[in-house]
Amino acid sequence: MHVVVLGGGYAGLVTTRRLERRLPSDVRLTLVNESPDHVLKHELHRVIRRPAMANAIRLSLPAVTDRARIHVATVESLDRAGRIVECSTGPIEYDYCVCCLGTATDYHGMASVRDRAVPLASSADALAIRSGYREALESAGSVRLVVGGAGLSGVQVAGELAALARAWDASDRTTVTLLERASTVAPGFPPRFAAAIREALDASGVRVEPETTVVGADDGAVETADGRSVPFDQLVWTGGIRGTDAQRGTRPTVGPALQLDRFTFGCGDAVRVEDATGDRVPASAQSARQTARTAAENVDRLVRHDRSSTAPPAAVDLDEFEWAAPGWAVSVGDDAVAIVGSRVVTGRPARIAKAAAGARHLAAVGAGRTAFELARTELASGPADCP
Repeated sequence: MHVVVLGGGYAGLVTTRRLERRLPSDVRLTLVNESPDHVLKHELHRVIRRPAMANAIRLSLPAVTDRARIHVATVESLDRAGRIVECSTGPIEYDYCVCCLGTATDYHGMASVRDRAVPLASSADALAIRSGYREALESAGSVRLVVGGAGLSGVQVAGELAALARAWDASDRTTVTLLERASTVAPGFPPRFAAAIREALDASGVRVEPETTVVGADDGAVETADGRSVPFDQLVWTGGIRGTDAQRGTRPTVGPALQLDRFTFGCGDAVRVEDATGDRVPASAQSARQTARTAAENVDRLVRHDRSSTAPPAAVDLDEFEWAAPGWAVSVGDDAVAIVGSRVVTGRPARIAKAAAGARHLAAVGAGRTAFELARTELASGPADCP
């Protein structure tokens, strides 16, 4: 029997680690990922100001897994009817599959934005944002940085750019503008949390423009729905997510058992999850890790049922996922904002909360030393390698 996990992000790695511990030893387990590394994407924004973080937030998948075979390839499509994963290296057949392919940046059909903006999907993107800013500083008297999309990723990018401007003594000739089509930053999050984030952005010098819908861009300005032009020297796009090309750009909806079909599960950001209470689960690293636990449990139950019973598959009692919000934390340069219990906190308590969230994930996948080092970096008072 062969179980395949697609994607080595938060959901994929947690799923794999739990299946390694649960599945019978003679069941083959394969993790397919486009690189041999697991990247802590919630820390990608730090690479803009601290390039050395590019290595610190990368974990070797073979080093943090036990029995799973790590297959480095790009997933091109998923044939669920035939139970075949089409990869850049050839087809892989499966008995059970967990799709954890994550997402791609959504430009909402705006090719003009896609062609001119840098996303934040990898360390290479973060380094490109940094180098683009430096080149603009060297060639112009003043620099206009525009970030499209004020979700948590956009907030962190804008905060990091403002902090980098201060570190480079360029605040007086740099403007960082954060555009958001909703009426507030961090739309969809609790209003008190969003209000505190806005205060932190204002304090950092980021110019926030809510209720601004981007409809296109040319070589020097973003075009908005109300007919304005927002000039930029560098454009960063964090304005949404979509499914990967392997899923034809879609994020299918799954119920609390996380099944796409009898043999295939979806978890993490690759799918839209409706939990056991009927609530829609937000796309985040926290929810990815939580859904991974349910997906692994259900695959294990089905595998053991198939090996030991003649009862129909419908007889298997599958676990149902129920979202438990653990709180939220977001960096704004050297500051942070977090929800801890019922309170919204900022400053060092918020930075501790954010560091703790990352450390818990790393400890859970067997990377305790990295957890300690990253927590120490998150709590550092300033950047170590800005120049």
